[in-house]
Amino acid sequence: MSVEADSPIGDDPPAPERGPISSLFKSLSNLLATFIAIAHTRLELLTTELQEEMHRIAEVLMWSIIALLSAGIGLFLAALVVIFLFWDTHRLAASISVTAFFFLLALVAALTLRSKVRNRPKLLENTLAELAKDRKQLERRL
Repeated sequence: MSVEADSPIGDDPPAPERGPISSLFKSLSNLLATFIAIAHTRLELLTTELQEEMHRIAEVLMWSIIALLSAGIGLFLAALVVIFLFWDTHRLAASISVTAFFFLLALVAALTLRSKVRNRPKLLENTLAELAKDRKQLERRL
């Protein structure tokens, strides 16, 4: 008898027995796949938030520059009109009033800006919240 007659061609070698080590490796691979999926989702959320923040900052900056330039030119021309109106009678009082108005406006703008900076939303707030939830879920499982 030949060896070929005992084992048919094309048969796969016998599969290893499914034991605790095989289950352990399967569990570890499932855990790794879950971790990678969670990390991927969180990174997508992070990049989305960063892009939204960059667009928001660019938009705010653009409109701020337009508003500041327009308001500055308008206020300068209005100040000249006031000074020219009172040139003959009260030019010093008109000049002091216009200057005081600009300093008051600058103070209000600075206080408003400080308030906006202090009360801005936390950067990546949603991403950090999701990561905290993930950590709590993992802690419960362990």
